[in-house]
Amino acid sequence: MTRPVKRSFTIKGHRTSISVEAEFWEALQQAAANEQESLAGLIAAIDRDRGDAGLSSAVRVWVLDYFRQRGRPAPGGRNPRTTLS
Repeated sequence: MTRPVKRSFTIKGHRTSISVEAEFWEALQQAAANEQESLAGLIAAIDRDRGDAGLSSAVRVWVLDYFRQRGRPAPGGRNPRTTLS
């Protein structure tokens, strides 16, 4: 796993930064492409639905849920149906 990578976005007219590992950025970009959405638009949607969670945490959970629901691994990740050892 890599160290978190920080990127900045404007959400609802305010600049914010998100720090997640490179694998999450890659998975988020793939999900945005799959959904025909911009990365900023996808992050804004996650922000809108996150409740009290921090945005970086909400992004990680969203990515996990996204690929679990599709029954396929995130880019560079393991298949979610694989038993953990």
